[in-house]
Amino acid sequence: MTATISPETTRIGWIGTGVMGASMCGHLIGAGFRATVSSRTKSKADRLISQGAEWADSPREVAENSDVVFSIVGFPSDVREVLLGENGALAGATNGSIVVDMTTSQPSLAREIHSAAKKMGVATVDAPVSGGDVGARNGTLSIMIGGDDDVVAALQPCWNAMGKTIVHQGPAGSGQDTKMVNQILIATGMIGVCEALLYGWRAGLELETVLNSVGSGAAGSWSLNNLGPRIIQNNFDPGFFVEHFIKDMGIALEECHRLGLALPGLALAHQLYQAVKAQGNGREGTHALQLALARMSGIDWKQR
Repeated sequence: MTATISPETTRIGWIGTGVMGASMCGHLIGAGFRATVSSRTKSKADRLISQGAEWADSPREVAENSDVVFSIVGFPSDVREVLLGENGALAGATNGSIVVDMTTSQPSLAREIHSAAKKMGVATVDAPVSGGDVGARNGTLSIMIGGDDDVVAALQPCWNAMGKTIVHQGPAGSGQDTKMVNQILIATGMIGVCEALLYGWRAGLELETVLNSVGSGAAGSWSLNNLGPRIIQNNFDPGFFVEHFIKDMGIALEECHRLGLALPGLALAHQLYQAVKAQGNGREGTHALQLALARMSGIDWKQR
């Protein structure tokens, strides 16, 4: 039986305080939870510490001081290190505690973590998110959840603090599989957004005016309406890093191979984003695809 989770009685831990994690943990602190945090770069946790969070030197120490540990880091290798490593969260977790990984990672790794934790009496949940930096700041993320029914239900106060669309997809790994669906949609959709804006600019249209027409119609999308204006303004600050998106598409392609699927649109997007990174824009936002596509037509988008 999973214990009741509430700000009054539950100590939370947070591993990874980057673009997404700092805001997400901040919402939990704002909801009244006591938090212990750890991150590769301590300065990135300064705001949370100023809000009352305690600092820990390792994921293991986070878990030793927490009932529920959340992690959101960069790559599957990072997930493996901070959860399964010698100084990882599972090494410090105790019977009855919960570990929630919100990194976009491999479905197979989520199931491996679930299996290893279960032997220790520790519950795990995979809960990747969508909504980018804006959703993280506003507490409106879409959270895709894989895990046992009772554990997922007990975590509802935490989900409510961080997200708006909260859906339990099924057993361990299901959240990660759902996030792969999400990333495939974004990858191919972003090609359309960038190519359309490139065409509009070359045709001599006022792009802000164009968005007023197409953004509310059948062509509208979150990417067009939220990232389209940033592209027009040459604001390629990351809500989500290109290099992390390449990682996600790589995971999806690996899963496609396992499932016997041919997804040529995804493969094309993966190659185009490799070009974005090769041109030195791996730490820009995913909408920096515009820069690579423009260059293919001999256009310096930022100097247009």
